[in-house]
Amino acid sequence: MVTLNEEGAIAKVIEDIRHVVPAAEIVVVDSSTDRTAELAERLGCRVFRQVPPRGYGPAMHEALQEAHGEIVITVDCDDTYPAERIPDLVSKMREGFDLVSASRLARKPAAMSLANYLANRLFAWLAGVFCGVRTTDVHTGMRAYSRHLLKTFPYDPQGMALPVELLVGPARKGYRYTEIFIDYRPRIGTTTLKPFEGTVWTLRRLWKWRTILARDHEQK
Repeated sequence: MVTLNEEGAIAKVIEDIRHVVPAAEIVVVDSSTDRTAELAERLGCRVFRQVPPRGYGPAMHEALQEAHGEIVITVDCDDTYPAERIPDLVSKMREGFDLVSASRLARKPAAMSLANYLANRLFAWLAGVFCGVRTTDVHTGMRAYSRHLLKTFPYDPQGMALPVELLVGPARKGYRYTEIFIDYRPRIGTTTLKPFEGTVWTLRRLWKWRTILARDHEQK
């Protein structure tokens, strides 16, 4: 988990995770000014501090690389994602997938504004148009990755919208990918979403992989 002032949510999220996967290692990369890191350490998490904050991409990169498991699962620390679906992600991974994405968008979630829902559907459509990747949700914060993918796929952690690159790139580069649907819940705490910057970075990531894939096709 990547955390930024999640003091009000982190204890519940950790408790929910422990309930379904008691032996799981929980890695937290924290850039908070509140007691998030202190609470996470007290609850047995491995906590890494990035202060001053370096942004979501570098924080997620550190979390992914510091995790020890053969299956690494990302979850946002705002209680929007259902920890009880973690075993479903693990079960899919054990079928041989390298990446299992938990889509929030089987339909419009009540906890998501119409504007955000339409933007996310647009981004998913563009992933198909630009990169040939069939998905419903390029921005979900809940995914399972294989250790093999994280060690071999050359992603760029700098900047926003890293989940976009960590989906469309592997899906087109031959890693086995699938998607499940989950319920998306109201968040605890204040959102840190930056819609304009996030949109720009999403388009940059999609266009980057469109260019890479076009170049690969020309070289064949």
